[in-house]
Amino acid sequence: MSKYKYILWDVDGTLLDFSYSQKISLFKCLEKIGVTGTDELNAIYTEINERWWKNLELGLVTKKELLSGRFVDFFEACNIACSDVDAFRESYQYELGVNFVPMEGAIEVCDKLKNLGFHQYVVTNGVTSTQKTKLSLSGFDKLMDEIFISEQIGVPKPHIDFFDTCFSKIKEQDTEFDLTKVLIVGDSLSSDMQGGINAGIDTCFYAPTLVEREKTVTYQIQSLYEVLSILGVK
Repeated sequence: MSKYKYILWDVDGTLLDFSYSQKISLFKCLEKIGVTGTDELNAIYTEINERWWKNLELGLVTKKELLSGRFVDFFEACNIACSDVDAFRESYQYELGVNFVPMEGAIEVCDKLKNLGFHQYVVTNGVTSTQKTKLSLSGFDKLMDEIFISEQIGVPKPHIDFFDTCFSKIKEQDTEFDLTKVLIVGDSLSSDMQGGINAGIDTCFYAPTLVEREKTVTYQIQSLYEVLSILGVK
């Protein structure tokens, strides 16, 4: 019998390949304003985008400031002329929702866990409309008990209030809910793993290319199939 009953899944970089989605979406949107996407532009945007998201986690900026601010910084850094940043942002969010690739094993693992009776939940800081679109199109929404999006809750991971709200909603459906039976799986140390630590639950750090062991987490994996072993599933 597994130690765990409730699995919290991050989306971007865990269930879905965010690097792929970002690059394709950015290039399509740049093409619309007459700019050819390059690996260099993608790298610059990635650095700027990650910095904005880290600042959101730290409470230094709001989600609204992030969504437009990252593109303002990007266009300035790359000397790109864009007359309508909001239109670019909206186009980008749409593209992120329809351009996706599941991480290896993600659908198979989640499907198997659902069939075995595990309770699975999405916990994400992403934009509501984008996340709901890609989770629906990819089929992950049908494998989850519920989808928790920080934009709807009002605070992002890793804040304890985000997780307290999630747990309260789960308790409404399951009076036997127990924190010791919860495991969060994600690729971000600052968001997913720190969030799990703040919430007092076990953590599973998904780091496909990292060999060095991160000492702050409960488990560290390079393949999502390893989640099955952690849960005692063959």
